[in-house]
Amino acid sequence: MLRGVIEGVHSGWVYKQLESAHDDIIDFKLENVGGKLIDVMRIRSIRNVHFDREWHQIKVGENFEVTLEK
Repeated sequence: MLRGVIEGVHSGWVYKQLESAHDDIIDFKLENVGGKLIDVMRIRSIRNVHFDREWHQIKVGENFEVTLEK
């Protein structure tokens, strides 16, 4: 199941409860780089798995297919 949550709408307690109820947390955001908006994502947590915590640029295609930019 995939759930989307917008930060800043609820109290911090609500977000902690939601995060503790799920096995993984993936963050998406827009960054302004030199006046250009880019989409980025990171894996914030996955239970029992080692992973890269860095932000990575992604590209969203016309058909909403998402690819990781290198």
